[in-house]
Amino acid sequence: MSDLDAVDRAILDELRRDARTSMTAIADAVHISRAGAHARIKRLTDAGVITGYTVRTDPVQLGHHASAYVMLAIEQSSWQDVQARLRAIREIEHMALVGGDFDVILLVRASDARDLRRIVLEDIQAIPFIRSTRTTLIFEDFGRD
Repeated sequence: MSDLDAVDRAILDELRRDARTSMTAIADAVHISRAGAHARIKRLTDAGVITGYTVRTDPVQLGHHASAYVMLAIEQSSWQDVQARLRAIREIEHMALVGGDFDVILLVRASDARDLRRIVLEDIQAIPFIRSTRTTLIFEDFGRD
């Protein structure tokens, strides 16, 4: 859906800031009626622009004291199999197929450095078709507010 106007984009900005914002508050923030806001959100949802609602959490408060981006080089024809196996590793918070020096980037959250080591060396590197990995530690997260 490429025909988003300024009001649609403003609604999306409000929802990104707080997905629990009331319809009335959204309507007031973007200067339209409550019914208009409801209709636009329904249209954005039906069109697949809005795919769901989520909660942002603090990884440290959840007990994840070690986080890293793990880049993978894989055998190109193995993506579906590798993806299925990576999805089974619960500590992987995000996965993206990318172009460049690596094929896949993972965001991994672990309880501590020892747990992170286990995930990378025992769980991820044990998957067939992964040619190499590179791990970059995250010292501090900065989310979008």
